[in-house]
Amino acid sequence: SKCVLCLQMSWSQVFHTSCLVLLVHLLCLEAVPISLDKTKVNQPEDKASEPPPSVDTGLHYDRYLREVIDFLEKDQHFREKLHNTDMEDIKMGKLAKELDFVSHHVRTQLDELKRQEVSRLRTLIKAKQDIEGGNDMAVDHQALLKQFEYLNHMNPHTFEVEDLDRLIKSATNDLENYDKERHEEFKKYEMTKDHERREHLKSLDDEGRKKEEEHYEEMKKKHADHPKVNHPGSQNQFKEVWEEADGLDPEDFDPKTFFKLHDSNGDGFFDEQELEALFTKELEKIYDPTNEEDDMVEMEEERLRMREHVMNEVDTNKDRLVSLEEFLIATKKKEFLEPDSWETLEQNQAYTDEEMREFEEHLAQQEEDLSQKASDLQKQRDELERQQEQLNSQKVELQQAVEHMERLKTQKVEPPPEVHVEGNGQHYLS
Repeated sequence: SKCVLCLQMSWSQVFHTSCLVLLVHLLCLEAVPISLDKTKVNQPEDKASEPPPSVDTGLHYDRYLREVIDFLEKDQHFREKLHNTDMEDIKMGKLAKELDFVSHHVRTQLDELKRQEVSRLRTLIKAKQDIEGGNDMAVDHQALLKQFEYLNHMNPHTFEVEDLDRLIKSATNDLENYDKERHEEFKKYEMTKDHERREHLKSLDDEGRKKEEEHYEEMKKKHADHPKVNHPGSQNQFKEVWEEADGLDPEDFDPKTFFKLHDSNGDGFFDEQELEALFTKELEKIYDPTNEEDDMVEMEEERLRMREHVMNEVDTNKDRLVSLEEFLIATKKKEFLEPDSWETLEQNQAYTDEEMREFEEHLAQQEEDLSQKASDLQKQRDELERQQEQLNSQKVELQQAVEHMERLKTQKVEPPPEVHVEGNGQHYLS
């Protein structure tokens, strides 16, 4: 097994025997095309021991997780302990306790990483509050930080054993649920697509609706008209890869050689990325990106279904990797030699009628809520416009009053000049 801490694979063979596997192969969820030297089968070339390219896990704390791993990789003591720790002990938190013996320099860097992550979370909390209109409310960061279970929010300043333990457990749990969440997203995608199609039909007249439905049925028929799909993980399926992708004689098929050919990083395991690459030929039978009737989102779901099926059948220790030993054992089973037919997505609707009904009810409720919000906003806008008009009217009246006062000032009659009488009785104006 591999470890949650071996994402960058810089420890190479050390990790292959000792720790959690979850993050390594779930970092590589996108399938890649098979690329092999078809002329060298008996002795496949050794691959250079290089870390695979960094692929985002999809976790919202992905960057923090990676940076913690990067720093722990630098500590010799931690690497040695990892080599002697089995998967169950890691799950129980025994590896996390070795953090107490990590060098001061690495611990200092981990402390700073945690402070930065807590600061990031506080910024996110504040931004969310601002968006929701709570700008003038006091923020209880401690209470809100509880939702982030991958770190100890009660101590925001130093990275401790509990932080590493939480990080391992949270990442393991979150990544184990990744496939489930992908299935749910796909189900929602399919229901949305069907709902939009139905709504579009409602907008058409009878003739337009008939043409659209005929076109829809034609596309369904065209998509279903494809060559037979081999059962994923069966001898027939692997032989086809051996012949068409590797350019080898199917009569010379050898499971051990096949495994080594397609273990692209040479680590002795099929991870999920390497396994999914084996299904490319089968998927090409069903999906063509240039065809209107073929949906590439559905193709990726089919790839996921195939990989999950093979993992369930072959990965006996449930570490989400297929070892050479597990692979060879599987090739001796009846399911490998005489498999059942494989039912593709078009034969398995992703949702039930009840789920579709609930989905459409939820959409209707959302539409009603949005309509109500739009109505409330319009009322607020109308009220603001009314108040603005009232202010404008008051401003005009005030301006008129000021102008009237100015006119009164300019029209005010000057007082008559004063008359002074001298002693000789003469008058003069001053």
